[in-house]
Amino acid sequence: MAETVLGVGSSHTPQMSTSAEHWAQHAARDRANPLLLAADGEYHTYDDLLASADPSIADQLDLRTWREKFDRAQAAVETLAKRLAAARPDVVVVVGDDQHELFGADGVPAIALFTGERLLDIPPDEERIARVPADIRAALWSHHATRPDTYLVAADLSRHLASALSPDFDLTVMEQQPEGRSLGHAFTFARLRLGLDPAVPIVPVLLNTYYPPNVPPPGRCWRLGQALRAALDAWDRPDRVAVVASGGLSHFVVLESFDRDVLAGLEAGDGAVFDAIPARFLRSGTSETLNWVTAGGMLQDFHFDLVDYIPAYRSPAGTGCGMAFATWRPSPSP
Repeated sequence: MAETVLGVGSSHTPQMSTSAEHWAQHAARDRANPLLLAADGEYHTYDDLLASADPSIADQLDLRTWREKFDRAQAAVETLAKRLAAARPDVVVVVGDDQHELFGADGVPAIALFTGERLLDIPPDEERIARVPADIRAALWSHHATRPDTYLVAADLSRHLASALSPDFDLTVMEQQPEGRSLGHAFTFARLRLGLDPAVPIVPVLLNTYYPPNVPPPGRCWRLGQALRAALDAWDRPDRVAVVASGGLSHFVVLESFDRDVLAGLEAGDGAVFDAIPARFLRSGTSETLNWVTAGGMLQDFHFDLVDYIPAYRSPAGTGCGMAFATWRPSPSP
């Protein structure tokens, strides 16, 4: 039987992997985004948001405050990395969203498992890098290695999970990496920012959070997590398993109240919280919260420890990212 030893949840926004001096450039891109998901669960323009924004947000937009929040994010990532290393996992299940990286217009599964032996992180070529905005380009080090990099996959465990999930979930299984396509940044984050040893294999659980119509709703993601945990508990090898949820929380508009409700639901291990969230609130970047919800279902009997939550506003309209960092640890025996 496998032993689940730790869960890790972390934002992976470029905003936390570029210096605070770049945050104004991130904000400039927001002004041209007509699809900013607000607290009402609807898309708005930047000017619409600015007209109704809390004026006190402007007090958080100076470079000193940005640097303090950036430093907090780095400290939180370091804490997560230390806890992951201390857990000594034999395998890491990474729950993340694919953003047209392994998948594309030829097929976007709602839920997928990779069952091959390895995946490649393929960095973008110079021509593609040149098309990337400068502020995003500065964060590419946290998305891709400088040369193709191999990620070992715990293929036997991945196949076991796929077999266990198939009766209740419409699952896509893939054994080969499509030519020219890379493992996505939600998954490379475990190595590039959390310091996962390259010798430790991963099991990538790939969710479609971004691209309707086949986005699994939050309640289903919670139940997916429960099914994954049951399958891990039934694994016939004594592996030490860690779980990493990569991405989120709210962005490209900071929704503090929403984020704190999600974190409270995770702390309580209460799946009813996520059944009650309408799917429209989990779109755009905020949809990555589904990765955390899935991990929460896997770890609902664990102790949830919020390392930090940082409402990283970058414009007076309230755009930015709700950056969250947490671990789940086994609850002590009574």
